[in-house]
Amino acid sequence: MRITALIKRILFQMIRDKRTLALLFVAPLLVLTLMYLIFNSGATAPKLGVYHVDSSIVQALEKADIEVHPYDQLSNDTVTKDNLDGLLALTDGKIELTLQNSDPSTSKMLQMKVQQIIAALGQAKLMGVTSNLQAPSIPVHYIYGDANTSFFDILGPILVGFFVFFFVFLISGIGLLRERMTGTLERLMSTPIRRSEIIIGYLVGYGIFAVIQTIIVALYSIHVLDLVLVGSIWHVILINLIVAFVALTLGILLSTFASSEFQMIQFIPLVVVPQVFFSGILPLDNMAVWLQALGKIMPLYYAADALKGIMYKGYGLSEVSFDILILALFAIIFIVLNIFALKKYRKL
Repeated sequence: MRITALIKRILFQMIRDKRTLALLFVAPLLVLTLMYLIFNSGATAPKLGVYHVDSSIVQALEKADIEVHPYDQLSNDTVTKDNLDGLLALTDGKIELTLQNSDPSTSKMLQMKVQQIIAALGQAKLMGVTSNLQAPSIPVHYIYGDANTSFFDILGPILVGFFVFFFVFLISGIGLLRERMTGTLERLMSTPIRRSEIIIGYLVGYGIFAVIQTIIVALYSIHVLDLVLVGSIWHVILINLIVAFVALTLGILLSTFASSEFQMIQFIPLVVVPQVFFSGILPLDNMAVWLQALGKIMPLYYAADALKGIMYKGYGLSEVSFDILILALFAIIFIVLNIFALKKYRKL
């Protein structure tokens, strides 16, 4: 009888909590649908520029599902400016392959296809002379990284930003939620303090620990785990600090819609998990256009792009200024929403 009474109490408590039921039953379906759409997106063909290459080579490349872009003139930044995966050029009687290497798996696949095609046709055929000679190995140059670059070299900067975002988001959200549940926030609201002052106070208070955590994660990743770092470590720390601030403002904002720590944790599959898919772990070019547009309204998309640019490509702050601007805009929007959320939900 006592067990039955306990079961009934839990059932009625869950049924009355519509928000928890929605997060429990609807959130997994949304995440599964998103994963289905992302992983079922068709793969895009690699883009290869060609310069003074024989037409038979071009035809063979196109048959190998490579998107070929012929060039009559080249510049030093042709590959990066036109966002090519590679460039096959014949100059002074020598053929060379230049790979952007932004995605090592795509670069290795493209290199393998090109070498197989050249070997099959023969280098003499490439020069416009029919011959059965076997083509030698093609010299390969890399814009970013080298032949030993692995996918984790690309993944590392993304993971640094993700973990900074995730833990700051979780700790700040649960921390403020505890303030509400223990009555500390109510006592604070009974004073003449303004809503903006409350938000600034919490941001600075939790922000101090977010700064410490960010510095520890960045230094540990680079000096202990030996993640690739081509740019400045100070730029990496600065970007991560901005990411932490965005996560801090978002965590505090969402805590106003949670009535328990359990509900705060349930926001993770709705708010954090989708951002992982659009942060660059999976190639965005393979996704549908509307999915790519969806990814561009998520903070981690810009955080990952900035960190990858600095750590892997050696960019400076000016080259990732757009990402920084968007992240700052996210933080400002979340701060404003926090102030309005205090007015609506906390009756200040």
